[in-house]
Amino acid sequence: MQLNHKTFGSGPPLVILHGLFGNLDNWQTLARKWAEHFTVVLVDLRNHGRSPHADEMTYPLMAHDVAEFLEGQGIDACYMLGHSMGGKVAMQAALSYPTLVTKLVVVDMAPRQYGHGHADVFAALHALDPATLEDRRDADERMKPHMEDAGVRMFLLKNLARADEAGFRWRMNLAVLDRDYENLIAPVGTMGQSFTGPALFIRGGKSGYVTDDDWPGILDFFPGAKLATVEGAGHWVHAERPRELEELVRGFLK
Repeated sequence: MQLNHKTFGSGPPLVILHGLFGNLDNWQTLARKWAEHFTVVLVDLRNHGRSPHADEMTYPLMAHDVAEFLEGQGIDACYMLGHSMGGKVAMQAALSYPTLVTKLVVVDMAPRQYGHGHADVFAALHALDPATLEDRRDADERMKPHMEDAGVRMFLLKNLARADEAGFRWRMNLAVLDRDYENLIAPVGTMGQSFTGPALFIRGGKSGYVTDDDWPGILDFFPGAKLATVEGAGHWVHAERPRELEELVRGFLK
């Protein structure tokens, strides 16, 4: 699969994987900062952004996509960072293809099973018929009854693109994301797998995605892992505390 990507800077390669409903644009600001020290490669995962749509969505498949992408780019090994869903893809890639990952950074995600937490998001997205939208303000108004948070609505609406004929279309493959949602909240890794290289798990101090109880399970798969907490940040650490995250990652990788 030919994953869409953008590259910045020069130096050792740092590959960044976005979260569910996101795309590579979410990380451009930090990418430009890290590009002072690294060749930063932002990737759209399958069924997201401008990457191809596919009829199946699992972490082993997404990790294989990334491995194939790296081979196609001539990257034998890299630093890999993933946030949320992208964090699970990065973990799966490190476990399945350990020689490809020199150092691993996971932002606000553990390898465990998660509960259902996106019902309101799917309701808001399904409330839209992109082909009938007049503009993004129209889309925002239609989403409001299902999603009160204006910041989340703005984030989701980044997935809209102008259609060739009229109205808009979704860049993401909403039907598959909804149908395969159980695969996206599933755990990663299997008994006996481990990545023994350096790993940094970064959590938001106000987020519940990575708890103290998760730490033993993380160490089972990533025995060399360290944990850092960014106080005052929720799940969207890169948006809420970009300077702190930039410094943590740069310090760990350098």
